[in-house]
Amino acid sequence: MKTQPLSTALIAAGVLAVGTAGAFTLRPDLLDKAKAGLQSADVRTGQAAGDGQVAALGTVVTPAPVPMIAGGGQVPNYRAIVQQFGPAVVGITVAGTQKAEGPAQGQGRSLPPGMEDDPFFQFFKGIPGYGQGGPRGEAPSQPFRGQGSGFIISADGLILTNAHVVREAKDVTVKLSDRSEYQAKVLGIDTVTDVAVLRIDAKNLPVVRLGDPKQLGVGDPVLAIGAPFGFEQTATQGIVSAKGRSLPGDAVVPFIQTDAAVNPGNSGGPLFSGTGEVIGINAQIYSHTGGYQGLAFAIPIDVALKVKDQIVATGKASHGRLGVTVQDLTQPLAESFGLKRPDGALVSQVAPGSAAASAGLKAGDVITHVNGEALARSGALSSVIGMSAPGEKVKLTVWRDQKALDIEAKLGGATPADEAVADASGAAQGPRLGLSLRPLQPGEKQQAKLEGGLVVEQVSGAAERAGIEAGDVLLAINGKPVNSIEQIRSVLKGQPKSVALLVQRQGNQIFVPVPLS
Repeated sequence: MKTQPLSTALIAAGVLAVGTAGAFTLRPDLLDKAKAGLQSADVRTGQAAGDGQVAALGTVVTPAPVPMIAGGGQVPNYRAIVQQFGPAVVGITVAGTQKAEGPAQGQGRSLPPGMEDDPFFQFFKGIPGYGQGGPRGEAPSQPFRGQGSGFIISADGLILTNAHVVREAKDVTVKLSDRSEYQAKVLGIDTVTDVAVLRIDAKNLPVVRLGDPKQLGVGDPVLAIGAPFGFEQTATQGIVSAKGRSLPGDAVVPFIQTDAAVNPGNSGGPLFSGTGEVIGINAQIYSHTGGYQGLAFAIPIDVALKVKDQIVATGKASHGRLGVTVQDLTQPLAESFGLKRPDGALVSQVAPGSAAASAGLKAGDVITHVNGEALARSGALSSVIGMSAPGEKVKLTVWRDQKALDIEAKLGGATPADEAVADASGAAQGPRLGLSLRPLQPGEKQQAKLEGGLVVEQVSGAAERAGIEAGDVLLAINGKPVNSIEQIRSVLKGQPKSVALLVQRQGNQIFVPVPLS
């Protein structure tokens, strides 16, 4: 079946194609009608319902698993799960500004080359930070509002949600199940895993019980709670359809696939097991229509908690980098390499100067095990490496020349701390530029015919709004050549209102003004 290019999309559940920072656009007229109906229902039910909600915010005890309903088989007690843990699920409303996208724009500045019109990527053209193409300086800023979900993991106000829900938001409001609202502080976001950590100033809050996704099996029952299209405290159920899914642009996360109904607005909400333990964060759906069609994907909670611990401790998350390009094996490829089964990750390219190059990995190697664990597909390697820390040593079993050998590699950093410029943790030293940079490798200098410069690894904030793109080579700031991170930091310490960046892109050099106010 041929799909329409604008109808099929992998979408971040909680965002519509209008591009509202990880949430759908709010329709005040529709919401007012909905609220009026809900208020009428509250009047009819009387004060008793409110008392129950207030009681739920009282003294917190360690939540216990919800027992299955006895009978001919073990059936999840969904009602008990919602009653016990529903109060710990919150709605998140965001507001801010973003660049408008005109009809001639949207050629996917962050999308892989040649994939701009692929239906699997179409939706990302509307998400802030994706598809922000068009002539530089012609995209005006416009206000946006949006909504997503989240859940409380500590009684003193620590909340997990998706990074795309709060990314670029200036104001973040958390609404509890008793309709009380709090301004939230974003402690940090990790766009690699799409996890964000918030904190609100409150005590004795209801909390969820956290589970172990490794104990989850295909066919197990699950329950999602969130605010699809703004309908708060909506519960939907399904089963685990698959585990360890790798999605385009999200190779680090081994997603849990479910058929639970997840729609825009569910983003950041919890996915519960049949015993009421949170085993994932609802994050994405695959759809022909932009709504639920039976394919939903959740971030395993153990991945999210590992990121949370880093963000709480340092304000950001770091990820290991091996420096290889890998692909899945097919049976013919496996046979050509002398393997009986198409298991493992086939190395097609090794980055110069990377951890893989230092360890002696070569194109044509097949990585079959990491730290003793067998790899069925190449995505499993990306997940293990991405969730390891920079500087951590990993043991690889490699198939080369018809025999296995063991290689130890010391991982590099995907965005090393000493290569980051003006990130959230360094805001006190100067205005935020929003770039992550690294020095040019010798081979890259030779290929680009440059003597120096810094490669843009990631871009956000002011630099992204100005049109700087990942892959650009930064040559100078305010007319001064740059070869180190400290040279840029020294300029930013002067608190300039704007800077002029000289960048090289595809052999052409251009000055780009970047307002910092």
